[in-house]
Parts: sequence; structure tokens; C-alpha cells
Amino acid sequence: MLLFLPRFVGLWFVAGALVAITIDAAKSIAASTLVLTPFGAALHALAPATLLAAQTFVQQRIEPHLGGWVWDPVIQSILLLPTAAVLGAIGLLFTYLGSRRPRRAAFA
Repeated sequence: MLLFLPRFVGLWFVAGALVAITIDAAKSIAASTLVLTPFGAALHALAPATLLAAQTFVQQRIEPHLGGWVWDPVIQSILLLPTAAVLGAIGLLFTYLGSRRPRRAAFA
């Protein structure tokens, strides 16, 4: 029963990835060249204050404990990836976590 929630969330992320692909395809057709929207640009367009708050939180609360490498190389490289790739990867991960695994035989 509890496996429904990760599958449901994962399918919404996959749907978001498909929407991002459609938007990038429309932009690419209009520009006559390949256009891929970075995840950071899409996130900034949706919620700029949230992105800034997340950066402040990571730099002030998390990086002092881990040595200062979390925001600059790790999260910034994720924000530069195409939106469809990030949403699709998150969606596939959640969908996999919510999938049913075959049970092993009790006597084998």
C-alpha cells in the first residue's frame, strides 16, 4: 500500500520531464537549432526566491560541516543539466523505489 506514493510522485516527475521535452522541442523548432533549458533556469523561472533560499541554506548550514564542496561543484553542475534529464532521472528513481520486487521462495 505504501508503495503507491513513490510511484505516484515518480510518474509526476516523468510527466514533468515530458513537458520539458515538449517545451524544448517547440523552442528548438522556433529557433531552428537545438535548445535545451538548464534545470537552474527552469527552477529560477518558477520560484526564484526558493532557489536563492536553497543556496543560502546549503552554503550556511550544510557546507561548513562538509568542507564547502556541496554547492559549487555538485549542485551547480546539477542545475546546469537539461531540465528533462533531471526530472526524468528523479522520476525514474522514485518509480523504481515504488515498484514491487519479486519475493524469494522460502525454500530454495
